[in-house]
Amino acid sequence: MSRNASPASPAPVDSDLQEKILRAVADGFEEQVAFTRELVRKPSLRGEEHTAQDLMFRAMRERGLGMDRFHMDHEAIAAHPGGSEIAPEHSDAPIVVGTHHPRDERGRSLILQGHVDVVPPGPADMWASPPFDPQIRDGWMYGRGSADMKAGVAANLFCLDALQRIGMQPAATVHVESVVEEESTGNGALMTHLRGYRADAALIPEPEDEMLVRANVGVVWFTVEVRGVAVHVREMGAGANAIDAAYRVIGALRGLEENWNAQKDDHPHLCDEAHPINFNVGKIEGGDWASSVPSWCRVHGRISLYPGMDKHMAMRAIEDCVLKYSREDAFLANNPPRVVFNGFTTQGFVLEEGSAAEAALVQAHLGATGKALKSFVTLGYLDARVHALYDEIPALCYGPIGRNIHGVDECVDLASVQRITAAMALFVAQWCGLERA
Repeated sequence: MSRNASPASPAPVDSDLQEKILRAVADGFEEQVAFTRELVRKPSLRGEEHTAQDLMFRAMRERGLGMDRFHMDHEAIAAHPGGSEIAPEHSDAPIVVGTHHPRDERGRSLILQGHVDVVPPGPADMWASPPFDPQIRDGWMYGRGSADMKAGVAANLFCLDALQRIGMQPAATVHVESVVEEESTGNGALMTHLRGYRADAALIPEPEDEMLVRANVGVVWFTVEVRGVAVHVREMGAGANAIDAAYRVIGALRGLEENWNAQKDDHPHLCDEAHPINFNVGKIEGGDWASSVPSWCRVHGRISLYPGMDKHMAMRAIEDCVLKYSREDAFLANNPPRVVFNGFTTQGFVLEEGSAAEAALVQAHLGATGKALKSFVTLGYLDARVHALYDEIPALCYGPIGRNIHGVDECVDLASVQRITAAMALFVAQWCGLERA
């Protein structure tokens, strides 16, 4: 089938089979929660995802999937238009892919993808319980990565388990992909593309409040390096404070953010958002001594891009903004800051309406929740962009209800996880078709 084709939607799952699948998900849910807790216990910060990936490898292999574990090819990533900058902090953890092959390839193939990397938890004493000791309270599982997105990573496996529990399996190839670097570059998902994994659709159960992502923004990470003149504070006027200068540069970048937001009417999927473009100062470091005027400062920033906005044009605009302001600043005019791109340089995407894959998910969601599927736009990065832009297939980003994602006391609604897992199993049954296991 052509990757750009829009065939008629597969026939919905009949009511008897639907009931069996829902019951099978419920029967396996205690085991699913236990596996999710085990995965959350792995503190898979950037560069430390190896134990989580080992767990995923074992879990896939135990299920009889054809296994592939591989590292990222930095040269191939750098040569691809969707590749992000590879900084020294870039993870060297492997990508893990398990593939189900049917006896008789009759249905449509599918990628089930998720990431195991998580963002830092911040001060542990701000959490109600330790961030990597998952606790369940009032039906919510707490822990860093519980929502974003280890509950979804587990659901990728357990939706297939539910089909096995009723003696069935997908009648099409299914690739289960566990990636890293989603929180920093998106290079892990891109590496699966470069490795040659393809399918007729992709489903990624990110924590999207039981809705489907219609569009999302691109992202650029960058660092502004500012140099000052160090002197003792007693002669502070003779020096130049790099931290003060960095704050002035931040003000100029706020102007760029305002300018881009003023263009939102040119972008129909984001025109109703109050503030679609966000420039975030995520980290500042600088100086060496409280009684010395600091000679250096680094500002780590992130700014979003409209879908369709060329990332190279955006990167030039960031550099031009910093340099233009510097020419107008008495000190920086002779000491211009340096802009370094050190992570995400990715473009956004739009999920066009009308695909057979979306129609199948609409039916599956209705069967699992009894409600119509809603869609929305998100202002964060999603690995779905790889499948949408480069695989050129429907990339369905749809997952459970979460709270405090990237914040303190991150948690995921377990009842929602069960509903989403059921919807995923119904989607696989409809999209891929079923055969006897």
